[in-house]
Amino acid sequence: MPKDRIILLSDCQAFYASVEKAAHPEYQNLPVAVGDPARMNGIVLAACPLAKAQGVTTASRVGEAKTKCRDLVVIRPRMATYITVSLLISEIYKQYTDLVEAFSIDEQFLDVTGSLKFQGVDLPELIRSIQHHVLLSTGVWTRVGIGPTKILAKMANNFAKKQPGGVFRLDYDNLETELWPLPVYEMFMVASRMTKNFYRMGITTIGDIARMELGEFKQRMRTTMGKQSDIQAEYYWQTARGIDPSPVVTGIRHQIKSIGHGKALRWNLYTRLPEIEVVLLELVIEVCQRARRQRYMGSVVSVAVAETDGNKAYSYSRQVTLQEPSALTHEIAAAAYRLFVDHWTGMPLSRLAVSISQLTDDCVMQLTLFDDRSRTLSRERAVDRIKTRYGSGALIRASSLLESGVALERAQQIGGHYK
Repeated sequence: MPKDRIILLSDCQAFYASVEKAAHPEYQNLPVAVGDPARMNGIVLAACPLAKAQGVTTASRVGEAKTKCRDLVVIRPRMATYITVSLLISEIYKQYTDLVEAFSIDEQFLDVTGSLKFQGVDLPELIRSIQHHVLLSTGVWTRVGIGPTKILAKMANNFAKKQPGGVFRLDYDNLETELWPLPVYEMFMVASRMTKNFYRMGITTIGDIARMELGEFKQRMRTTMGKQSDIQAEYYWQTARGIDPSPVVTGIRHQIKSIGHGKALRWNLYTRLPEIEVVLLELVIEVCQRARRQRYMGSVVSVAVAETDGNKAYSYSRQVTLQEPSALTHEIAAAAYRLFVDHWTGMPLSRLAVSISQLTDDCVMQLTLFDDRSRTLSRERAVDRIKTRYGSGALIRASSLLESGVALERAQQIGGHYK
């Protein structure tokens, strides 16, 4: 693994809120949060530093945030705008290096190893130039983590957020002094459940993992989590030591393994099968349309459900293997419906999701004696073309016009938020 690489993880500060403040100069000196101002129970997607200083946090309720911060300005999200700005920032990065990899809508990796020699500048100067270029073009301030690997650049970014200039370098020289003393839950990809497992092993800091021999760490993981934990053990051990040979690559990083859609529901409206069936079909339609667009069929259909009565909650996921791979709406819908009906306990739903997996190319389709699958696929692709040209709300099922339907609402959204 080369140790002379220079990789940056550039992260946009309070991205959605920063975009909105740039679009609304009148709010520049006011605390701003992005969320739905009409829904006090909705969540805050982003908050600017002024709002955070008054106790507003991401994922808190809008009503709770307005209680903490009386002069808070809550702006409805505009996901299409945020995607446009994110793509613009990508183009800015590409002016400094051709090795740019999107990690999320507001985080991107840049390998600037060759850029420094080519442009004849030192690293601090290059980073300042990138930061100010993005700021002047979009109004968004970026924090930059630096490391010889992607994993170290990512973890360095957490330190960068606390620095006045928004820049921090995490290298093999300061790994032991800066990273290892941190609590183990601050390590990348360690969530609450894994933290509890580590605590049961007597591991409380990142250094506790890094200082162990790999064999000893694997043995501890097996004792706590079983023999199947070897791959996880190696991943966490390498992460603690900053080992990550993966390069910064442009474009799609990997082939997708599943295609799915889900929807959070107002549980008091989805208490009976007729209402739930409408949403289930709408989700299947979206999944199949996306699969056909990407020329895939799925062999396994999965349904994930979250149920609640307002006090207790219960979630589960079930799947079934089809006789033949499919991306046809009626076939996927029939399998999803059977799965749901067979396992639903009768409680109201707070979330429903459908996905297909074990994907194969759709260039070959198995024909049947009693169903013209090829003709059905041609018809559904014709509908797909209309929706692609005129929008997903151009053609919808009549059932989606019922009160329980969400297709029209989803047509106005990206990622569950309004465009």
